[in-house]
Amino acid sequence: MSSTMRAMVLDGHAAVDTSPLHVRDLPVPTPGPGEVLVKVHVCGICRTDLHVIEGELPTVKLPIIPGHQTVGTIAGVGTGVRSAREGDRVGIAWLQRTCGSCEFCRSGRENLCRQATFSGYHVNGGYADYAVVSESFAYPIPPTFSDQEAAPLLCAGIIGYRALRLSGIQPGQRIGLYGFGASAHIAIQIARSWGCDVYVCSLREAHRRLARELGAAWVGGSMDSPPEPLHSAILFAPAGELVPPALRALQRGGTLALAGIHLSAIPPLNYDQDLFGERVLRSVTANTRQDGLDLLREAAAIPIRPHTTAYKLEEANRALLDLRRGVIAGAGVLTLS
Repeated sequence: MSSTMRAMVLDGHAAVDTSPLHVRDLPVPTPGPGEVLVKVHVCGICRTDLHVIEGELPTVKLPIIPGHQTVGTIAGVGTGVRSAREGDRVGIAWLQRTCGSCEFCRSGRENLCRQATFSGYHVNGGYADYAVVSESFAYPIPPTFSDQEAAPLLCAGIIGYRALRLSGIQPGQRIGLYGFGASAHIAIQIARSWGCDVYVCSLREAHRRLARELGAAWVGGSMDSPPEPLHSAILFAPAGELVPPALRALQRGGTLALAGIHLSAIPPLNYDQDLFGERVLRSVTANTRQDGLDLLREAAAIPIRPHTTAYKLEEANRALLDLRRGVIAGAGVLTLS
């Protein structure tokens, strides 16, 4: 194994159309106690990466290697590692570590831990030849999926799955998806496997076309009203102006789950029109490890088939710009092997 690795490094926040990531040769990291070193095969790109790179999230660490949908094989282990073995194929997701002792961690809500560490934000992520993760946060990847198919499951898939759960949707009901990027194109496959009718509102025709291919019962523009009242809805687009129409599309007692880590300003809500009737507005915050394990198991059983577009590691800036412009149908993935 070489002592150096390629990495795409962010030195300072900037718009992605300025190509803010730079290729660097850096030392291969050393796994600490309880950690594993992963030889990265692929890393998915995500809208959260855009928020980190462009400074829409609070600055935590600079310089930083982004990336939190990482798939690869274990190339080394630190002291105290119990079950992971070199050669195991694993994934690294957004949630990298928690304190394990706070009220949230003790009650099965580790996604809310105030001391949580996130990949590609607090610690270096997967836009590199190697990455390090705690053994307990390395997800075994089902053999059903290729590396490229597995990558978007590790954030787009997990967050979409948690959002479906928090939306309260039940098998056979009607659910609306607002925005149809990487996460929504996986969520629709799960919802369809539950026998749900899925109504999609999306800004871009390429995304609406993919929604139709994946079995949407109805597809419209981002501000269009679905033809029937929805039992639940998920807002994937980072557009606060979509909250009022999405709430109004719900039937009484319905829930709108906000699946993004960042959202533009929400306009004033009209209580009678938007919330009355026990409609619920709730956010989705990261995920627990159990969410990840459950999603991977169910995705393999269905099986989910993510639609991906591949880019070389050195093309990360172009890939992120394509994501910003909405020209990727499905999920973008950086390939390193």
